[in-house]
Amino acid sequence: MRHLRKGRVLGRSPSHRKALFRNLASAIFLTERETTELDTNVPKVPGRIITTIEKAKEIRPIVEKCITIARKGLAAEAEATQFATTAERGSEEWKKWRKSDAWQKWAQARSPGVTARRRVLSMLRDKEAVRVLFDKVAPRFTDRPGGYTRIMRLAKPRVGDNGTRAILEFVGKNDRVSKKSSKPAFEG
Repeated sequence: MRHLRKGRVLGRSPSHRKALFRNLASAIFLTERETTELDTNVPKVPGRIITTIEKAKEIRPIVEKCITIARKGLAAEAEATQFATTAERGSEEWKKWRKSDAWQKWAQARSPGVTARRRVLSMLRDKEAVRVLFDKVAPRFTDRPGGYTRIMRLAKPRVGDNGTRAILEFVGKNDRVSKKSSKPAFEG
């Protein structure tokens, strides 16, 4: 019996399973990154990965937790901007600000944002994915209280082992908008 044993094993050792979850969670954030002409691994649709339904269901809570942490960190960073200075680092004005009480307030207000970045980095272990999360993904969901991703089951199974495939994607960008149908006006 599996009493108090949550989660899917997915036929992997615990370390392999954790690495798989980190890589898939990082992959969905990295689909949103800026691409260059030299980049050969350009995603077809940003903010979307295709995997098996079981893996998608296991990764979804991790991705949503990362976005929630990032949202709270962005709020702290925005609050810290009121105490920041625009002076160039090393200048006399900057040195004066650095010794003032405003710097203490800035550092105190900014610390939850730094902590949030470090927490997400410890979960994902990919600096570029964390940067993309804080710069692009989290600002889109500042007004949304939760439910940042959706899982859609695909009709065609995977070719090799007939596994059920699914799309894990961010909500909002690829939403289908239902259009109100208009009936033709008949003249009579």
